[in-house]
Amino acid sequence: MEAAETRYARSGDVNIAYQVVGEGLDLVFIPSLTHHVELVWENPPQAQFFRRLASISRLLLFDKRGTGMSDRVAGSTLEERMDDIRAVMDAAGSERAVLCGLGDGGPLCALFAATYPERTTALVLINTAPRMVRTPELPWLPSRAEREREIDGLERHWGDPEAAAERFGRGSPSATEDERRGFARVMRLSVSPGSAAAYIRMNLDVDIRDVLPLIRVPTLVMQRTEIEVLDSRNGRYLAEHIPGARLVELPGRDFAPQLGDPDSLFAALESFLKDVVEGEPWEAEPDRILATVLFTDIVGSTARATELGDRAWRELLQKHHETVRSQLGRYRGKEMDTVGDGFFATFDGPARAIHCAFAIQEAIRALDLDVRAGLHSGECELVDGKAGGIAVHIGARVASLAEPGEVLVSSTVKDLVAGSGIEFEDRGEHQLKGISESWHLYTVVP
Repeated sequence: MEAAETRYARSGDVNIAYQVVGEGLDLVFIPSLTHHVELVWENPPQAQFFRRLASISRLLLFDKRGTGMSDRVAGSTLEERMDDIRAVMDAAGSERAVLCGLGDGGPLCALFAATYPERTTALVLINTAPRMVRTPELPWLPSRAEREREIDGLERHWGDPEAAAERFGRGSPSATEDERRGFARVMRLSVSPGSAAAYIRMNLDVDIRDVLPLIRVPTLVMQRTEIEVLDSRNGRYLAEHIPGARLVELPGRDFAPQLGDPDSLFAALESFLKDVVEGEPWEAEPDRILATVLFTDIVGSTARATELGDRAWRELLQKHHETVRSQLGRYRGKEMDTVGDGFFATFDGPARAIHCAFAIQEAIRALDLDVRAGLHSGECELVDGKAGGIAVHIGARVASLAEPGEVLVSSTVKDLVAGSGIEFEDRGEHQLKGISESWHLYTVVP
């Protein structure tokens, strides 16, 4: 197999380094933590693993923004990293691909599959979890304090080859000394200590539990059952909450799939991909999408209309509509409906939706108007191009509780904007009208 050529895809204003190796079914591999598209080929276990992947697929590898040969950036969100996947796929001429995520790459792949099912052939999750920090529902996960201590130690000793090799060995104990050093070298040379620590801290706030039931593509969950640093219940949780997911539990103590017994992992993967290719044709459901819904309305509109009179109010409302539509276009929002002084729009990313809400409020103030906004992320049903379903009802109820000038969001939105720098204040549990379960709501700090 010839050496891969590194190319660059443009994602917004960031250059993403990528390679394409092999032929066949397109497969995008998202590694855990960090990666370097050229150095991995100098590490024999990784090179062998990727050659084997490329023997059964057309393999797309890339360095996450801020790592490897991609541009250095300060922080990134899940939706920005989804944009990077799409940019690489577009540059490689890939319309649809299998998304394969290892470790913390899994949540990104899962979110992509739910958001862009039309571009996802299938989903493969290897040794991953829906979140990194303990909750009552996932009591086996480490606490935030334990994770923070791990991150502090990682950052402090990142530049020490011996410490890096020892740390890798704790997660993959069957690695030889040379293998530990080889993996540690790739990791250390792929990202700086501060960037590595910031990346992991960002992932502490990622939670895709609410997204899992919305995944509608063929899914394989592979979990080695004896990994000391990763409880096997994570794989079972994922498989139980993703509709139709296939769970394959494999023996082994190594987090790194390149080590231990990769043959059993590849046997499960090849069997799954064969079923995907040869099974019943599967098409994304065009009428179901994961989206963030945004509702806005003018505070005190009735009183203002009475004060101005019909003609002046109509002219002011027209300027309001033009302003809102301008901001929707700027942040890739899609107008779904407009009733009176209220707007309903959808977005393919929650951070963009939040930024759009604030941009609308800021622009509308120039008209001497005040706007409140509510957001929720969930599965929407498209009927004649219009979004509906329970997620839309929840978004509307969230907006109805927003105070003048407030941007109020559901917990799902908060969980999906990790790394954005957006801050929140807790507004507590609320029973939304017409919704059976209560929802935790948060005010976005301006």
